[in-house]
Amino acid sequence: MKAPWGIAPCICRNASLSVRTCRGWSGIVNPPSPAAPPLARWSQEGTTVALTLSGVWHRDGPPVKVEGMVPSSPAQRYETSALGEFDSTLPAFLLAHIRSVSHSDTTVKPAWTGLPDNLRGLMELALGVPEKGETKNDPNKTSDLKQLGKMTLKAWEGVRGTTEFVGQAMLSLLRFATGRARFRRSDFWMTVQECGLEALPIVSLISFLIGLILAFVGNVQLTNFGANIFVADLVGIAMVREMGVVMTGIIMSGRTGAAFAAHIGSMKANEEIDALRTFGLNPFDFLVLPRLLALMMMLPILTIYSNIIGIAGGMVVGISVGIPPVLYWNETLLSIDMTTASLGVFKSFFFAAAIAITGCQQGMMAGNSSAAVGEATTRAVVASITALVVIDSLFAAIFTILDI
Repeated sequence: MKAPWGIAPCICRNASLSVRTCRGWSGIVNPPSPAAPPLARWSQEGTTVALTLSGVWHRDGPPVKVEGMVPSSPAQRYETSALGEFDSTLPAFLLAHIRSVSHSDTTVKPAWTGLPDNLRGLMELALGVPEKGETKNDPNKTSDLKQLGKMTLKAWEGVRGTTEFVGQAMLSLLRFATGRARFRRSDFWMTVQECGLEALPIVSLISFLIGLILAFVGNVQLTNFGANIFVADLVGIAMVREMGVVMTGIIMSGRTGAAFAAHIGSMKANEEIDALRTFGLNPFDFLVLPRLLALMMMLPILTIYSNIIGIAGGMVVGISVGIPPVLYWNETLLSIDMTTASLGVFKSFFFAAAIAITGCQQGMMAGNSSAAVGEATTRAVVASITALVVIDSLFAAIFTILDI
């Protein structure tokens, strides 16, 4: 028999699909009815708390309507005859109520009478895992005094960890001086190449530009007094005392210190440091010592190189404003004595130790994931640059007291 309106009949596996569009049909018998909104109705029958659940519980659906007074205990019986489809919205609703009641009364045990088997399994699985404290929003804000105490303890742990790491570095250097430190010489020379030769291009560029900037700024001011020849004094003293060593240290912090942290952090994530301990090798001597020695050997050389390039940059500006190269060079030599020239080189040893120790320490303290390695690299750069500024400030105060 031919169906009306040109609709071809089909057989659906589920009778409940009769109101939906069937693929075997060329039309629609009845339009789909709108889904019933989610409803949770609380009721109490004597001492039994009942919860009636109805409607369709979807994340993108209408908000849940709650009727009745919400009890201070979980439901002992559920009525789900009118419950439609549901996703994680319904288990989350039930779990939130049970969690809130459990926090106030730990003796309360939830019951699942009347729940569908699939929903009961989800709830038992969710409650079988303990709730993490940091994932729950605490309505009681932590007091300022407690936060200050936590910050103080965290700062103390950082200071204690750094002090311990510096002590281990000193012991490692002592073992090296007595010939008892064990590390591969090839690693040392490879680190020397990375810290020295491969760093020359960036050090050259930055030092030359710093010399240009100092000369331009000094020339603008000194020309007003007809003393532009003293640009050579300004650039020379500034480079050998401060700018050469500081800029080289900052470059090596971002370049070499970060590389130390990333390399050692990756080894820790891959459990290579644990393998070294298993083989009876001291990870500190094997990983930290060659990097510390290489950077302490190369940073003073890079500092001297940076001073020369910076003075050359200032000379370029001096030539452009009419100062003869010979006159500029002679004025530079007159303004810089051996004591002044050695101040930056002397500070470079301490800068190198700070960069190497900070980078290696952050690598050793990194977690066992790729994200933790990235965080350790960032902390290494920030901590090393901060350490350089603090050390340079201390030396500036000491040199002022000693009138150097």
